[in-house]
Amino acid sequence: MPSPNDVPTLYLLHALGASAGSFRRLGDALAGRVDVQGIDLPGFGSETAASDTSLDATVAHVVGILNEKARGRWILGGHSMGGKIAALVASRVLNGIAPLTGLAGMVLLAPSPPRPEPMDEERRALMLSWVNDGAISEPDAETFIDQNTARPLDPGAQSLALTDLRRTSPTAWRAWLETGSRVDARADVGTLDLPVLVLAGEDDADLGAAAQPGLLAGVYPRARFHALADTGHMIPLERATEAADAIAAFVADEVLAGPVVPEEWARLIAGDRVDDRVRGILNRRAVPDDRGYAPRVLDLAQLTLLREIADLVVPQDGPAIDIAARVDAQLARGDGDGWRRDGLPPDPEAYRAGLDTLAAHWPTDPAERETVLGAAIEGNGPTGGPLDAGLLAAWLEDARVDLVRQWLSHPASMARTGFDGFATGGRAPIRGYVELTLGRREDWEPAGVGGTIATGDAA
Repeated sequence: MPSPNDVPTLYLLHALGASAGSFRRLGDALAGRVDVQGIDLPGFGSETAASDTSLDATVAHVVGILNEKARGRWILGGHSMGGKIAALVASRVLNGIAPLTGLAGMVLLAPSPPRPEPMDEERRALMLSWVNDGAISEPDAETFIDQNTARPLDPGAQSLALTDLRRTSPTAWRAWLETGSRVDARADVGTLDLPVLVLAGEDDADLGAAAQPGLLAGVYPRARFHALADTGHMIPLERATEAADAIAAFVADEVLAGPVVPEEWARLIAGDRVDDRVRGILNRRAVPDDRGYAPRVLDLAQLTLLREIADLVVPQDGPAIDIAARVDAQLARGDGDGWRRDGLPPDPEAYRAGLDTLAAHWPTDPAERETVLGAAIEGNGPTGGPLDAGLLAAWLEDARVDLVRQWLSHPASMARTGFDGFATGGRAPIRGYVELTLGRREDWEPAGVGGTIATGDAA
């Protein structure tokens, strides 16, 4: 059976008037590549309407389902209304508030943005009038479908959409149109720095391909936008095959990069022994690296060289962490240990100077690089560059610490080394350890620790 880390699960939240069943065709098209599981929201599909119709209550409903189901590396997504709810859920996962771990990316289909959704007020009033006397009638449901598609749906899709609309709770329908769509949740969502695919139709007026970049500006810095021609708002029913191909390519390129946290360790991170803030830090560190990362302090040539140095300092088996890019991001944030050798400039300048000094003498043959790096570490490095041999060796000491620290701080590395010192408390009083003895692991500690860590002589 495929591992959830190889074939990740995409949990999808549906649009207004739809249900989890609206993603069935998408799931069939993605079979063997991504496991699609839709989630019915309160008042839609098989879920009865909730007494509390707020966005917070709906988010809590989704978090509860994910807590039962989500394992390994998983993706969260949403269509239209579901997109706004997905953003709030993802924010809680990355902040550690939700007892979840493993979120590796998002897939959004014509999403309602965290800000108030753009909607013509006359159309809003018309849609609200459809539930004045109870459930949506068939003629009104047909009008809604016509307004949200570029072309007539095939009979099967039309029947599914009509069934979902007719069984939608008037209370849930009204709650979204009157309140949920108008809520400005940008402060709660913040910036979600993880891989995101946004699919939108070119014939969708309010939430289409032309509008989405502006609507989502500042929310998803790593968003990849994909326009679907001759498509309206009902993407899962109009363009399941095309959407599936775009999702599969996105998952292969962006989501499956880097190591994953073993299941036993993931359960520990998601559990009540871990403080919310700590869980959030670990969840953000576990997000797959940006394959198209643009350096912020170094230039591209310097970052490439730092990656080659990183390969020698911290050799990685299997999917690797881009620790050089993480160091560049660290420099951009101004993070550091607050110490540097006398004579070295501030960290950003020292990195640029050290890399430029090495660059002029760096071999093209990978087999020779370890010798050059080892000599520089011993103080016998090249001369004539921005740093002399002594300062170059001092900078390399700092750089090696940064590279190793970035590797060790990843939750998958913590699992590999057996470090679970982050699991000492939570909402309950700090528990700590009963006995600190070499080779002694307590009952709550994960038993499996990964294999031998590869180390290079140059480290």
